[in-house]
Amino acid sequence: MLNVKLYSFSYLKSGIPVDETPHKGGFVFDCRYIKNPRWEKTLQNLTGKDKPVIDFLDNTKSMQDFLKNIQGIISDAIDNYISREFTSLMISFGCSGGQHRSMYAAEEIHRFLLNKYNGKIQITLAHMEYPELSRK
Repeated sequence: MLNVKLYSFSYLKSGIPVDETPHKGGFVFDCRYIKNPRWEKTLQNLTGKDKPVIDFLDNTKSMQDFLKNIQGIISDAIDNYISREFTSLMISFGCSGGQHRSMYAAEEIHRFLLNKYNGKIQITLAHMEYPELSRK
């Protein structure tokens, strides 16, 4: 079974996560060009899992376009990897602080993968800057 590991991270703090699997590699997506919720006073201390940040990014066209493009790219890769019996794929999302945009993107892709592949792949989600919010 394909094990997909999703990460959110900060380019400034932890840096790009290292793939410990024998094949190495995976996708790294940069969220820094998307409007940062951190500059909205009411959102500064929240994360990409909090409803006000989710609402903000749900209504940010560049984020929605970004996610739609990523869904196509990773679906093609996952379908191919399943057919070739690969065992691992790493998908990482980075932003400045690892708190808003990258966390939101990782959560949204996690939800997308659960719906699309429903038991056909194993998914883990790690928020590098907020490990207490990670999921297995």
